[in-house]
Amino acid sequence: MRYLVRHADAGDKRTWTGPDEDRPLSSTGRREAEGLIAQLAGHPITEIVSSPAVRCRQTVQPLADERRLPVRTDALLAAGADVDRAVDLLLDSNARNVVLCTHRELIAPLLARLRDHGAPISGQVTWPKGSVWLLEADDGAITNATYLPPARP
Repeated sequence: MRYLVRHADAGDKRTWTGPDEDRPLSSTGRREAEGLIAQLAGHPITEIVSSPAVRCRQTVQPLADERRLPVRTDALLAAGADVDRAVDLLLDSNARNVVLCTHRELIAPLLARLRDHGAPISGQVTWPKGSVWLLEADDGAITNATYLPPARP
């Protein structure tokens, strides 16, 4: 299972004065990040990988703390990362029960690419801040895809 997470709410980037990579979660985003704990309760997770951006790391940190797992960063999940390389990371046969946190700029083309390769992602595809896509993989292909809306406890 792969858990593809869009980072939680980080406020309006147009009003943020620092580097976008350093933009932190808003109070809504912190609630969404905490909501991942309940949202993924009962799901096996062995690894958590995040874009290097602060808002992505902050999104998965409460889950990592609760599961006693480190958060590993990978530039392949950054906002401007290459989609094909991100697909390879997601479909890596060694990646089992991994949470991958990234950005809208990568999730949109990533889901489209997976659908083009036969992933059962149908209907209106959405990925609001704090949402999760549960992606089951077998033999290098996505065999099931389930959308979970953002949790706001």
